[in-house]
Amino acid sequence: YGELGLKGKNKSLFIGKLANNIRVAMRDLPDCCVRSTWGRLWLEVEDTQKVRAMERLQQIFGIYSISPVAEAEKNLESIGLTALSVIKQALPNGGTFKIETRRADKTFPGTSPQISRDVAEMVFRQLDDRFDAEMEHPQATVNIEIREEGAFVYGETIHCAGGLPVGCSGKGLLLLSGGIDSPVAGWMAMKRGVALEAIHYHSFPFTGEKAKEKVFELCKVLAKWQNGPVRLHVVHFTEIQKAIYERCEAEYGITLKRRMMFRLAERVARERRCLALFTGESVGQVASQTLESMSVIEHVVNLPVLRPLVCMDKEEIMKIAQRIGTYDISILPYEDCCTVFVPKHPVINPN
Repeated sequence: YGELGLKGKNKSLFIGKLANNIRVAMRDLPDCCVRSTWGRLWLEVEDTQKVRAMERLQQIFGIYSISPVAEAEKNLESIGLTALSVIKQALPNGGTFKIETRRADKTFPGTSPQISRDVAEMVFRQLDDRFDAEMEHPQATVNIEIREEGAFVYGETIHCAGGLPVGCSGKGLLLLSGGIDSPVAGWMAMKRGVALEAIHYHSFPFTGEKAKEKVFELCKVLAKWQNGPVRLHVVHFTEIQKAIYERCEAEYGITLKRRMMFRLAERVARERRCLALFTGESVGQVASQTLESMSVIEHVVNLPVLRPLVCMDKEEIMKIAQRIGTYDISILPYEDCCTVFVPKHPVINPN
């Protein structure tokens, strides 16, 4: 679990939160058990549920990697036979490998390098010439961990989302449009342990039901990463937009509209005990995202406004959107309220 191990006296709180998030994610899988030991979290699951469990684990923030392990008895012969099985599974057609040992249980005889050599010697007696040792760039690495609770062998390490467990950093409110950026900003907030609710501005009849349904679908995707539902607040924004564009100078329309969005978001955030507002803004991307504009727009609220994408290029944001499963939804051709009443020449340096 990566950086959670560096949390000092609070470490157990973070690891406990992560263990609980895993239990919640596995609640419908039979006979699952999560336990914590030094440096590791263990999930015991039936073989028939292994694939489903591993898919879910990869969407839980706080987990840096997962490894399906085989347990052996705490003797060299059993460890050697288990390592042989892992090698054949990892390299069904042969290939190069190395063996690495971590001896956490210092009562087990021998040093870690000696155990690796002894196991390798046992393994090579059972392998043909399609297999060979390679220390620098092996096709597979077989890891042996000898711990107080047992001996474990694994040959696969799958990298996961990392970050902090959702819920350990408080709650925030995401300003969620139907575009590419804001769902990615929400995902990045979750990665730092923030539990999210979302607010969306709907301008019927200028934006239709399809645009609102698109935001519902984005929330469903984010809910998979949050390991629980994302509450969505839908604000009917039409009359506010009409009033702004009927009574104000056109070039200031976006600035005033965004200030009203922030005011409303802060009101909802305080009612829902959210500690910050999150947006998908990136410096210089559009007129309302110059430094001058962002400063003027956020001036109407007292809550922190956090922008996880602030220094990212559009291409970087799109790659994350594709990876987390929001991109195909975001590009559906349904307008949101941000594309309604857009002036030809919006002010980019409002005072």
